[in-house]
Amino acid sequence: QVHLAESGGGTVPAGGSLRLSCTASGRTDNIVTLGWFRQVLGKEREFVSAIRWIDGFAYSLGSGPGRFTISRDYPKNTAYLQMDNLKPEDTAIYYCASDKEYRPVKTVLMSATAYDEWGQGTQVTVSS
Repeated sequence: QVHLAESGGGTVPAGGSLRLSCTASGRTDNIVTLGWFRQVLGKEREFVSAIRWIDGFAYSLGSGPGRFTISRDYPKNTAYLQMDNLKPEDTAIYYCASDKEYRPVKTVLMSATAYDEWGQGTQVTVSS
C-alpha cells in the first residue's frame, strides 16, 4: 500500500505562488503515475496534472491551468505542484493520488477513479 501526504497549502493573495508537496511512503515501487486533483465543496474532484513516476515525465492532459507545473524528486519520493499567478478560482482542497496501473489511454488519468491511493488533502485559499 502507498501512503501519501500533502503539504504546502495556505492562504495567498491573488497573483501569489505556492508549491505543494506530496510525499509517498510504503510501497512506492507500485507507483506508476502520481496525479494532482482539486475539489471545491459541493463540486466534483477536478483533475489538475499528472506525472509518470519512474522518470518524471509530465503528461499534457486536459485544459488545466497553464500556471501550474508538476515535478517530482524520485530519491525523496516526493512530487510537487508549483502554482504561480494564483487566482481566487484556484481556491480548493488539493489532493495527490497514486495509480499503480499502466494506462495505455492517458486520458484515463484525468479521472479520479483511475487512482488507488489518496492523500488527505491540503487547503489552498487565494484571496482577491
